[in-house]
Amino acid sequence: MFKNKIYKYLSVEIFKNFITILLTFTAIAWTVRAVNFLDLMIEDGLTASIYFKYSLLNIFTIITRFIPLSFLIAIIISVNKFERQKELSILWITGINKIKIVNIFILIACLIAFFQLLLGIIINPYTLNKSRALLRETGSTEIYSVLKPQHFSDNFQSITFYIDKKNKNNELTNIFIKDTNNILGSLTTDNNETTDKTIFAKKGIILENKLILIDGNIQSLNNDKIKTINFEKTELSIKNFTTRIIKKNKIQETSSYNLFTCFLSSKEEFCPYKNNKKIVVETLSRRLGMPLYIPLIAVISSFLLIYQKERKNNFLSKYIIFSFAFIILILTEILLKYTGYSSINFTLYFFFPVIFLIVIYAVLFKKMISQKI
Repeated sequence: MFKNKIYKYLSVEIFKNFITILLTFTAIAWTVRAVNFLDLMIEDGLTASIYFKYSLLNIFTIITRFIPLSFLIAIIISVNKFERQKELSILWITGINKIKIVNIFILIACLIAFFQLLLGIIINPYTLNKSRALLRETGSTEIYSVLKPQHFSDNFQSITFYIDKKNKNNELTNIFIKDTNNILGSLTTDNNETTDKTIFAKKGIILENKLILIDGNIQSLNNDKIKTINFEKTELSIKNFTTRIIKKNKIQETSSYNLFTCFLSSKEEFCPYKNNKKIVVETLSRRLGMPLYIPLIAVISSFLLIYQKERKNNFLSKYIIFSFAFIILILTEILLKYTGYSSINFTLYFFFPVIFLIVIYAVLFKKMISQKI
């Protein structure tokens, strides 16, 4: 009963440090990324609500990236705290086996690895897909915020805007619009032959989803001939405009099931990323293989338990252990880039942490058995 309370106490302390460090890293990284996402509002004219929803949906990918490093720092800090407060010495005096503490560390690591696995396989693809769908299904953009006086704006596909002035009443002055893909085909009667159009207007106003132009003309190019139509007033539907935001799902936003199907199938109908098989393999390796390295980090960090405070070079040993574990994390990111180049690289990426964990655990077990408390 007493030992169970000790194990629970150690586990709670490690989890508390892990969550605190993870949330700190996530908050900093998310703030930086959220600032970068401001371009969605400034350049592409999306509303503030879309911006905040899109930013929040991307927070899970940030959490996933920092889990291994946060766990490493958490377990190092926890062991140092236990040692500093003489708690480890008390545990050894009461007869608690060090290898049982190591097993507790591995169990905690397995739970955290499962959490990262859940994020990588299910939650991250789902939230990223929802964020992409949020941009794809968003209707008209805030065109007024996109247009800047005395600047050419090409935020919309195949359409270029230029205005001389604008005011807070959504009124525009001296408007130039260039249509290179017949997006504004409904303005003329010879749509099929028109290759591009140019619109000039002295004034314009934005009302709801319409751009109302006043006193101008439309110049259309038909078979190398320019045709001009003057107008006193005409309307353009903003709904016809599409921004340059990428609306097709990226590989990172694709469900794990579809990636597995793509990985196992050679038919293009089952694999839209047939020409990017390397990226598919790399993505699957990140989602499935990265969590395997967390228990390995726990075993490496457990070497801190075999160094007593009285021993010489104890301070240096802590830094060596941390550096070694940190290098392992760096290598996992580097090796991840090569998993898509061959099946051997892919296999080694998954077997390396398992084999390495068994070897290091055996060495650790031998040292703890032979060590005198």
